[in-house]
Amino acid sequence: MADQDAQTPVGSKPSALPVLRWDEPPEGPVLVLLDQTRLPAEEAELACTDVPALVEAIRTLAVRGAPLLGIAGAYGVALAAVRGYDVAEAAELLEQARPTAVNLGYGVRRAAGAYWAAVDKGAGPEQAAATALAEARALHREDAEASGRMAEYGLALLDELLPGGSHRLLTHCNTGALVSGGEGTAFAVALGAHRASRLRRLWVDETRPLLQGARLTAYEAARNGMPYSLLTDNAAGSLFAAGEVDAVLIGADRIAADGSVANKVGSYPLAVLAKYHHVPFIVVAPTTTVDLRTADGAAITVEQRAASEVTEVTFPQGAAGGRGGGPVSVAPVGTPAYNPAFDITPPELVTAIVTEEGVISPVTGVGLAELCARSSQVTIS
Repeated sequence: MADQDAQTPVGSKPSALPVLRWDEPPEGPVLVLLDQTRLPAEEAELACTDVPALVEAIRTLAVRGAPLLGIAGAYGVALAAVRGYDVAEAAELLEQARPTAVNLGYGVRRAAGAYWAAVDKGAGPEQAAATALAEARALHREDAEASGRMAEYGLALLDELLPGGSHRLLTHCNTGALVSGGEGTAFAVALGAHRASRLRRLWVDETRPLLQGARLTAYEAARNGMPYSLLTDNAAGSLFAAGEVDAVLIGADRIAADGSVANKVGSYPLAVLAKYHHVPFIVVAPTTTVDLRTADGAAITVEQRAASEVTEVTFPQGAAGGRGGGPVSVAPVGTPAYNPAFDITPPELVTAIVTEEGVISPVTGVGLAELCARSSQVTIS
């Protein structure tokens, strides 16, 4: 994978983030990603010329976030097809890149399905590849549209639950334009509140491991001129106790058929705190994140990540006075670590799930299935 030359100075005027794009330079098609491992120090692009490069980008979190992983998976299939690689092998590699985010498999299967359907109808390799690429582009557009509708539904729900505006919202991990074809999921709701002058404060959990809240959500909040404050994950309880949180907004990597929500580790404790303090706990996710084939939270595979992500700190390139890129130990060498990427929040702790098709509250399996039945994005099986 090679870095593109184009870089944008941090602090430049906010604009649509080019987090993922298809490009066709003279040497052949590539999938170009905004390298999220290098944020917030610099905005640099990463060009993937083949599926193994894209898989590595997914595993290292250069590209991440449930909806965007679905888009990346679809483009990955198209990349393999356009470059003449084995599409079936590429699809298998992509689906296995990360186990928890259901959108990745959805995007892969959708583009691969379009490819094989074209082949079955007699299309040659070039035409079938073009069909896969068109399907990836369609998914990209649909996700952007879904993001806008989720923002509208989510803001309306906040205004219903918290009349009077001036919302103080707590969010976890990163759910903005960096995870989406549009402006995001939960973050898009907070951004909508900000634009409507109804956001008093966005509380941003730093989000362990990998500090995706500190590095990415704070970056997006600053970029959009939002009033925000960063806090350590274990400081959230004191905020609730002080009455400083009006609602919690998070995204999701997988929602099971019963309404159980898998999201970045630390989400479940927030749900417990919110329940105790009578604060709405709202999940914002597209219907592509719903997995009706997974019965409940216990059936969700939770990704376990390397201990070094907890025992070491690696500064993004360009950070820390130029010393970025090298790990710094924060625990004795050989220290074992428990490092799940996600935890599971049961439906009884979720006030509402906001999707592009509407809001589910209370959260029940029946309600979830009915909502998904109205969406062309979800296959019920």
